[in-house]
Amino acid sequence: MKIIGAGLPRTGTSSLKAALDRLGFGPCYHMFELMRHPEHVERWRAVFGQESPDWGDVFAGYRSAVDFPAAIYWRELAEAYPEAKVVLTVRDPRRWYESVSTGMATVPDRMPGRMGQLAELVPHLNDAARRMLGDGFGLGVPMDEEKAVEIFERHVEHVRSALPADRLLVFAATDGWGPLCEFLGVDPPAGEPYPHLNDAETLRRMFTTMAESDELVTPFEARD
Repeated sequence: MKIIGAGLPRTGTSSLKAALDRLGFGPCYHMFELMRHPEHVERWRAVFGQESPDWGDVFAGYRSAVDFPAAIYWRELAEAYPEAKVVLTVRDPRRWYESVSTGMATVPDRMPGRMGQLAELVPHLNDAARRMLGDGFGLGVPMDEEKAVEIFERHVEHVRSALPADRLLVFAATDGWGPLCEFLGVDPPAGEPYPHLNDAETLRRMFTTMAESDELVTPFEARD
């Protein structure tokens, strides 16, 4: 594991995944990878069971990880991979609240096709997220705006205070390639804009496609 994402969902994590893949730090694990590979449910059983997970098994085949469920365990991953760098994606907390609220509206009551296997993980994921973020947060659970802003800001402060500056990059998608590439010690792709993926739109398209054909399509494949 080379790069650990500590940012909450809807903070540009899918764009960061695309960027890390492009920069040679992929494959990068993201919630969409879990959606695309329901068999990964087995990888997360021990993790959500609060046992001592074998992170090498959980992330077998991946060189970086962002978004939930990985970001819930950013602290444990930072300890397990002391040489890995950590990227904390951020955005305006009130815009984040709006995005999370909109995103919840795109999730169907019943997961389509093979993604139905993930339903059993949602309660465990929510429990783990609440342990990290406190009461008031949950996937598919409406949040009060002021409480959501408090949760977001507290999380950012926790990550900032836990890691040395040379190991942590606090990063917004609007920062572009420069800060990210400097932090990772690589050159930015010549002539390529930093990726900007619209999670809500692509997630909605993914669910629609899968409901119609049971084809597993991620936003990274469906963005064109």
